[in-house]
Amino acid sequence: MQRFSEGDRVRVDIPDETDPDHERYHGIRGTVVAVLEDDAGQSTGDERDSLLFRVELKDGDVEDFRWRDLRPP
Repeated sequence: MQRFSEGDRVRVDIPDETDPDHERYHGIRGTVVAVLEDDAGQSTGDERDSLLFRVELKDGDVEDFRWRDLRPP
């Protein structure tokens, strides 16, 4: 099940303050510009982990996130 699609606005939500990406990305908003697939779901046993959401952030940077790090804005 795909949670977001290209063009969707999203907010990065990394509540774990010990996560190395928390300070840089938590709370930042952006737009999904691509949905990519890899084989991470085979390793974790959760097929949702096979989706990477490429997000263009408000500052113009483009980063990839897993489903668990994104929420609706």
